[in-house]
Amino acid sequence: MDLSHIEHTLAQHGAWQGKYREIMLLGKALPAMPDALKTDAALVKGCESKVWLHLDLDEQQQRLVLIADSDTRIVKGLLAIILACYNNQLPQEAGKLDAYELFDKLGLIKHLSPSRGNGVRAIVERIHQQLQVLQ
Repeated sequence: MDLSHIEHTLAQHGAWQGKYREIMLLGKALPAMPDALKTDAALVKGCESKVWLHLDLDEQQQRLVLIADSDTRIVKGLLAIILACYNNQLPQEAGKLDAYELFDKLGLIKHLSPSRGNGVRAIVERIHQQLQVLQ
């Protein structure tokens, strides 16, 4: 999924209900993670819902490859936005990104429950921790 397309689509909706619907559609389009990858080590701590995250590096391209999944539809949509921020980035570029700030810029954080907002922050922090291992 292309981040600029997501930003444009969400910006077309002034009301939260339209944005919420688009986020749900993003979650529906997120590819399913194979059950074999849904391990305890892949679980993101600090999320109310179950969130599994894998970050890898395409050795040839030296670009990030992230896959994620959740047991709730809205979180899958939020994951789709986060993945669009970081996927296909060079690790050093990704280290400068903060998807939480993007959520704030798009006006999404203010509409999420505090626990969902904390979950977004936990996912972003987990990505940055894993990036440090790669660098």
